[in-house]
Amino acid sequence: MRLIKFAILSSIITIIACFIQRNTLPSQMDFSSKLQLEPIQYRSYAEPFNVAMSGINYKVEPLYDYTLYGMVVSLKQHNGDSGLHRAWGDHLNIADLCVVWSDTAFSPLLHKIEFWNGQFTCFTRTSNMNAWALFKGHQLSNNHLITESSYLRNKIKDIQIGDQIQIKGWLANYQNDRGNKRGTSITRTDTGNGACETIYVNEIKILKPYHSPWRIGLYAAITALILSIIAFFKAPLARHI
Repeated sequence: MRLIKFAILSSIITIIACFIQRNTLPSQMDFSSKLQLEPIQYRSYAEPFNVAMSGINYKVEPLYDYTLYGMVVSLKQHNGDSGLHRAWGDHLNIADLCVVWSDTAFSPLLHKIEFWNGQFTCFTRTSNMNAWALFKGHQLSNNHLITESSYLRNKIKDIQIGDQIQIKGWLANYQNDRGNKRGTSITRTDTGNGACETIYVNEIKILKPYHSPWRIGLYAAITALILSIIAFFKAPLARHI
């Protein structure tokens, strides 16, 4: 019984530690060669078009054909039924993905920089001046992903921090029939309000998934906790047999 209690306590401590560290990036990663590329952008000749999502109509205006290769360093999944997305009637924006590429992605000190997403923005922070010196702001973008496709929306939901991804679509403006509008940045060198890219997604895939040891440890610890609890409640029965 003492061994079972120890296993339960150890599992709980491990779960907490692994959960806190689950999105920590390692000091070394195996990168796809495609992450060396800067985003590819060409003027689009696609006509504006209408889509519907959750009973709301949207007009999408493609501006540029856009291909992005990058590693996800922060993300935020959106629910159109809560927060500002509900207030604005924005069910089309499924997620924000903050990604880095090229020299910034390959930096040996990238793991020393903290990334996190607010409601619509990606933030960075570090106390390591060497890491900051290697960081290039024009090799980071926060991307508002929009699509009405359930297939693509499910693929976007599967993406995790550390995954290396490819996105193809359009840099686009869009608005709904309530009059709410959202634009897009068309350059990687702008900052502040309006500097995020809005991408109507036509294709998205994970080039290299990140198998975080902390996430693996988290799942293992949860399994161990469940088995330990089962053993704990079965133990009294075993003593009476």
